[in-house]
Amino acid sequence: MRLYFIFLSALVLIVGCRPSDNQDCPLPGPGCEYASFFGIMDASDEASKARGVVTLSPSDGTCDTLLIDNPLQRIICMSSSSVAALSTIGADSLIVGVSGLKYLSDPKIHAMAGEGKVHDVGYEASMDYETIMRLDPDLVLAYKVGDAEPPYLTKLRSLGIPVLVLYDHLEQHPLARAEYVRLFGVLAGCSDKADDFFDDVKNHYLAMRVEKTEEPVRVLMNIPYADAWYLPGSDGYMSRLIRDAGGQVLGAQKGSVSGVITMEDAYSLSLEADMWLCPGYCRTREQLATLHHLFPHFGPLAKGLPIYNNILRTNQGGGNDFWESGAVRPDLILKDLRAIFQAYKKELSAGTADNLSYFIELSE
Repeated sequence: MRLYFIFLSALVLIVGCRPSDNQDCPLPGPGCEYASFFGIMDASDEASKARGVVTLSPSDGTCDTLLIDNPLQRIICMSSSSVAALSTIGADSLIVGVSGLKYLSDPKIHAMAGEGKVHDVGYEASMDYETIMRLDPDLVLAYKVGDAEPPYLTKLRSLGIPVLVLYDHLEQHPLARAEYVRLFGVLAGCSDKADDFFDDVKNHYLAMRVEKTEEPVRVLMNIPYADAWYLPGSDGYMSRLIRDAGGQVLGAQKGSVSGVITMEDAYSLSLEADMWLCPGYCRTREQLATLHHLFPHFGPLAKGLPIYNNILRTNQGGGNDFWESGAVRPDLILKDLRAIFQAYKKELSAGTADNLSYFIELSE
């Protein structure tokens, strides 16, 4: 077991360990209802006000424990979901750095950047380490894609900068991703507010969820990316949202891992589909039809069936708030999908889905 003692204004202790070697790293942690890769801990000493969080790597089983005596004051966020979580609980003033400012949707963060309070620290391959050192963060909230630790994390640690790696993007239940707001509540010293927010989101989500439907709306998902047509697994994030709204992703493989289908497979599925969701960045049916010579023959385009895209809140830089604020508001995404499916089934009086939070219907 390796120990890292880092003395900051917030008195942070970071411990790296393997759950199999150390019983202090249990996951899921106390109080986690849906999340699999983080937990919350209270100090064993009743006189201490220290609280902690623990995050677990799903790839290699290592976990990091972060114990906090006082709320953090200076945080750098490497992902948009971290920005959204802190902003949601009113702790955006703690953010001093972000990665990819132009892709963020939160207007408060852009206003803070204009005032010189928030700085863009760059991306993994072009990290601005001088700016990071100058910002003197209490903590960098990072993420990993794949098993290997990216070089920028190794570099940050070598500079003595405290890092906590989050795995919210790998959680497959929509409420599991939203539950990470409770972790941020511990970091910001506003756990009660964060817990209340999550409870409201959870109750709203569960109240709208369709328990079971004999005739789910059949959904064709996505378009090819780099010549590969990816579909979410049947237990993946988007499949769960669609199922909880009363739909079914056609062609989804069993499990949470995304699968790849051919264009011919997609064409066959399209002939069974009641609608098409998330076709890239298309806003019109005409634009979608020009992307591939087969698309005009796909069922939803050929038959005039509904096509919706989750790009309502896309900003000028190309960032999509669906993956930012939507990470902590799955109830609003579910509300959108239910309205879209109900409109298709003519369960809404006007037969149209209005007042959507994240989706648009493709125009002609």
